[in-house]
Amino acid sequence: MLNYNSPINDSKNYSEIEISELGPTAKINLRGRSRDFITKIGKELSIIPPVDPNTSSGNDSLNILWLSPDEWLVYSNNRVDPKKIDDLEDKLYNSISKVKIGSVTNVTDHWVIINLKGTKAYELLSAGCPFNFNKFKNLKGAVTQTLINHTDVIIHNKNNNDLNIFVRRSFSNHLWLWMNDSARLI
Repeated sequence: MLNYNSPINDSKNYSEIEISELGPTAKINLRGRSRDFITKIGKELSIIPPVDPNTSSGNDSLNILWLSPDEWLVYSNNRVDPKKIDDLEDKLYNSISKVKIGSVTNVTDHWVIINLKGTKAYELLSAGCPFNFNKFKNLKGAVTQTLINHTDVIIHNKNNNDLNIFVRRSFSNHLWLWMNDSARLI
């Protein structure tokens, strides 16, 4: 794993909105289709990967987001020591990639997670996003891939008015600045 140097390292509070960067957290992309693949993930992580589109599953330490019929994103709920990220990747690699039933890719340095909390969180997102959040905001664990201010993101509805937004590192500062500018106007 590369050294984790976030372009954000900040937290902002506005009227009924809190925006903060979460990191470093483990992020691992999993790809595969077989029943054995799903079973191995469940055994190694103690979480069954969701098979329904745009859903997630998780426990106290990890979440698994459904991205496509053969792709999931595993991420940790809390900051993690880089050594533990490597250990998690090795454990998954040895039980999945090494036996050729799927692929395991550490994407910790690829994604930045911006956490958005507050009663006006969806108003902020709606200001720059074409996605209709009416059903999404009431479904705990819902996941969507969309655009916010012309930036590709993955949004995970962790809880009521508590969202994790995954953005590519190269676009994270742009999205961070837009969110902060827009939050002042809501």
